[in-house]
Amino acid sequence: MKDANWDDLQLFFHVATGGGLSAAAARTGLSAPTIGRRMLALERVTGRSLFSRGPTGYLLARDGQELLDRVRLMQDAARAISDWRGEVLTLPIVSTAADSWTSRFIADHLASVWTPKDSFRMCYKTCDTGVDFTYREAHIALGHSRPDSGNVAIRRSVKVAHAAYQAADYDAANCNWISLGTDTAVTPADKWTFEQPDYWITSWTNTPHMLFHLIRGGAGRGVLPCFIGDQDRKLVRAGPLIDALTYDMWIVAHDDERQRPEVRIVIDRLAALFADHEALFAGQSPAI
Repeated sequence: MKDANWDDLQLFFHVATGGGLSAAAARTGLSAPTIGRRMLALERVTGRSLFSRGPTGYLLARDGQELLDRVRLMQDAARAISDWRGEVLTLPIVSTAADSWTSRFIADHLASVWTPKDSFRMCYKTCDTGVDFTYREAHIALGHSRPDSGNVAIRRSVKVAHAAYQAADYDAANCNWISLGTDTAVTPADKWTFEQPDYWITSWTNTPHMLFHLIRGGAGRGVLPCFIGDQDRKLVRAGPLIDALTYDMWIVAHDDERQRPEVRIVIDRLAALFADHEALFAGQSPAI
């Protein structure tokens, strides 16, 4: 026996509870003859007589009543699944904004920030040029400097240090450097390499992601945050910390949004995550 089609079972429900083809047609928009043919087909598929057909309509046979009971259970289960799916769309959202490097760190330590058991959804934005809270571009931003205006709440986090890095097997006699392009460099760390008058830049790119992989691939030396460079086994420092590039990270939230429980939870989790890796951010952890 073939399995009964769910659409036909739903149509059967309308016929059974409406008392006939006309009522089912009014509910579904299908014609009565079409519904009648599909009920005959359903009886053939199930191998059961589902209706007693007469001048007063379609009366349920014994097998029809048993099928109706089962269809009701199936509808309840389908409704529960639909409600479960719908709940996802009603969960509140917390959006974070961070530069490319910090976004990568958060993704690598995601379980410390959010888990599937949390009763809220997350949006992770990468914003290397900063966030405008006036237009609520994000609920929480991780900034390189303390905001001096705006309706925001701020929390000082960790110090972020930088150094030059090269591939572990890089030829020390090679003087090639890699940089972000002048058209995409935003932060002092982005600009540092091409601002050095005697550095021979042989490769440049327009994304931090590609900068990292070019350094790792041996194209030359380049500047990275220590919390990125010191964690990679294929990279070594090519010099001391560059003190001029060290900055304080600030966790910033719109003052109205920070009162939301889910926003407060994410702020506290981010603060704890960075505090747990304070030495790494400050460039004080030994390279792996």
